[in-house]
Formats: sequence, structure tokens, C-alpha cells
Amino acid sequence: MIPTPPIPSQRPAPPWSSWEKWLQSPPGRYVLRWEQKCFDQIVADVFGFHAVQIGLPQMNALSENRMPLHALLVHTNDNRESASRFRWHPIEGNATELPFANESIDLIVLPHVLEFASDPHQILREVDRVLRPEGRLVISGFNPASLWGARQYLSRLIGNPYLPRDGQFISLIRVKDWLQLLNYSLDRGHFGCYKLPLQGEASMTRMDFLEPMGNRWWPIFGAVFLVSAIKRQKGMRLIGQVPPLRVPAITQLAPAAERNTLKNK
Repeated sequence: MIPTPPIPSQRPAPPWSSWEKWLQSPPGRYVLRWEQKCFDQIVADVFGFHAVQIGLPQMNALSENRMPLHALLVHTNDNRESASRFRWHPIEGNATELPFANESIDLIVLPHVLEFASDPHQILREVDRVLRPEGRLVISGFNPASLWGARQYLSRLIGNPYLPRDGQFISLIRVKDWLQLLNYSLDRGHFGCYKLPLQGEASMTRMDFLEPMGNRWWPIFGAVFLVSAIKRQKGMRLIGQVPPLRVPAITQLAPAAERNTLKNK
């Protein structure tokens, strides 16, 4: 009897097909422009030697950073083309098993990585492993508590999602909780993209006035968030009772006249 060859396990289709197509749409280009400004402001004052961007090769989130080495984690030939266009150093690998030594990276940016990952916790654990103490981590994602998030939820019921279908969008509060569990202190955060969830270029342009209004009156309901966090060094903790330190008493010196009298005796 001829043994039946094992059926190779089918890998799930990557989300980048619909994601890349969405980024070319008017709302996608609008999000990229806003995030580019925020990343430029945050990474400009981060110093060190090694900076890594994971995901979203359509945007150079490290363009304003002055570290000598900028690397992009790549997994396809398309990503390598983006790396050469932005003068990145391409490094082949997977976000769940980063090909870097422990505590070797000074800055890591994760633009829309966690929400398209099957195991975002593992990605954060790997980032924490390779990031130096006092290193910087910057994360961006879609805000489910926004008009865009509400439309995404409702449109999924009728089979026509507004945002990429494969994304599992995570709230900023949840991301903050994950970072605090890893002993990160939040440095700064931004909400943005307050325009209504429409598709046309002309419609998006006519809503430019909503950006400053939303930033002032309903800031936490922006369609996109961006948060920056710093990895803190865990301090030492003393175990057991610390013995009290006794300071020896200092002999009181007698006045000069009294010392002379004692000498003459």
C-alpha cells in the first residue's frame, strides 16, 4: 500500500493585499500624511545608534531620526524595494522572532503592526527583548472608539468594511495596559484624522476644517492614535530586613581656654 503523502499546512493569507490596496485610497493617503507628521515630530529627538521600523514600508517613519543605522524588517521582495527607496538597511525576519540580539536596538516603530498580527503580545515581548533600557517604542493604530471604528463595525454586518477587513483594531487604553505591564512609561500620545469616513478625494478635501475642530473639541475620538513609550530599567529590590546603620558619636571639643587650663595642670 502506497502511503498517502501528508497534506502541507496552508498558511493564512497575509492581510497586506487588502491593506496595501486601502493605503492607495483617499482615506489611506490621508492617514499616511497625518502619521508621517507625527512620527517625524516624535523620532526627531530620539538618540542612539540603531533604529528599526517594522511594517508599513509605504511610509518612512524614521525619516527625521538622526541615528546612523535605519533598518526595515522585510519579508517580501516588495519590502526590499521600499527599503532601497528610503535608504533603509533591509533585514529579513519575522516580527514574532526578531533577528536582533538582546537589548541592542535604541528605537523601534510599529505602524499598524499589532492590529494585523495574530499574536500581538508575542510581538511586544520580542520588542521588549531587543530594546535597550531607556529605548523608545512608537506604536500607531486605528481607534475603534471613533466614527471610522463605528462605520467599520456596522459595515462588517453588511459585508462592506470601510477599513481593511483583516484588521483587529485595538483601543489605546488596551495598548497602554500592555505597555505598563512591560514596565514602559508613556512619553506622549496623539489622536488625529477627524474627517468623516468617506471615500472620495473631493469629499475628503472638503472636510479639512474638521481636523482642527476635532483636535480641540473631541480629541480622543480621532480615527488614528499614535503613542510613544520608554522602556524603563527595573530597579533593584532589597530582600529581608536592612540592619540599621549606626553613626559613631563625635567627641565634643572643649573651648580653647579650657584646653589650655587642662594643659597647664
